[in-house]
Amino acid sequence: MGKIVYWHRELPPFDADIVAEHIVEAASLRVPGTLDHRDELWKVCFADLMARTETRLEQEVARLGGHYAHVFSEAIDTRRDDVKGESWLQGRFSYVLYRQPPARESLHKTA
Repeated sequence: MGKIVYWHRELPPFDADIVAEHIVEAASLRVPGTLDHRDELWKVCFADLMARTETRLEQEVARLGGHYAHVFSEAIDTRRDDVKGESWLQGRFSYVLYRQPPARESLHKTA
């Protein structure tokens, strides 16, 4: 299987047709919400969020009958559950769904 998700300046194949614009949300794993090692924990959460988002986008592309997703906007926020002492990242990603057109027949037929 080839590339499905294209981020920001990456572009899907030039002959793909735009189908519709959609939004997908994803959340990272939850980590202890302490101030100790917060930069490392943020990096772990960010990497996990992006991996989960890529998976969600691939699932949505398949569900919607498309071939590619081009993410053009994202909003990532931190979340916290004080009762459980956990923090995580929540992301909202806007993307355009593309569909590869069926193979086009040659305009020049041989006789």
